[in-house]
Amino acid sequence: MMERMTAVAGSFYPSDPEDLRRVISDYLARANPEMPKGKLHGIIVPHAGYVYSAPVAAYGYKLLQNAKISDRIIILGPSHYAMFPGLSESGYPSWRTPFGETETFSIKLPAFPPAHEPEHSLEVQLPFLQHVLEGKKFLIDPILTGEIAPKEGAALLERSARDCFFVISSDLSHYMPYTTAVTRDRVSISLMEALDVDGFVKNGDACGKTGIAIMMALAKKKGWEIKKLRYANSGDTAGPKDSVVGYAALAIVEGK
Repeated sequence: MMERMTAVAGSFYPSDPEDLRRVISDYLARANPEMPKGKLHGIIVPHAGYVYSAPVAAYGYKLLQNAKISDRIIILGPSHYAMFPGLSESGYPSWRTPFGETETFSIKLPAFPPAHEPEHSLEVQLPFLQHVLEGKKFLIDPILTGEIAPKEGAALLERSARDCFFVISSDLSHYMPYTTAVTRDRVSISLMEALDVDGFVKNGDACGKTGIAIMMALAKKKGWEIKKLRYANSGDTAGPKDSVVGYAALAIVEGK
């Protein structure tokens, strides 16, 4: 199978590599997260068009510039275009962005290439990874979430994805008035930080809810913590306030 080509370059983010490098560098320069204590095991970051969500995502990726992480990176995000049971790898040997190609590895999940071909939730994370890890050798395993219970997904990752770094891709509330979104997103973030998996499944608001819940369940089992780095919504970044999408960057770190 040939490499997975870009689907949203030129729409979600710049297709010209120099423009893309400049844009990401600017977002990273503006981000000033406080580095959480403990080993960094992953980040939760949004996946909308860069003009909307990248100012928040940069807070997560900024941590990777100074943290020592695994060279095997799992990107876990929701499927917007296909329904299926369980978790699905892409089946592609490499993924391409304007920065070039990055090779993949596999934790031996079923592959469902048609679900990955148009999907943006995983693709938009790769240019950030390629930029902050430039000059370092790393592999990715882009995985889409279908219908799966959080504890089942966590058990699968614990068994098959040992010593991997996790990038969980998700936006928060969608198309609510600004103040309503802030309130709803505050609840979701609090549940994430509390590792309240059942509460998040019931009351959390996120398009990548399954991936977040899986990571919460895994973090709870491993004794890890989830810490908020930054919250904003599209009304703060590049859109009107009458109908916004929420974004958060959170760190997944070794517990005390």
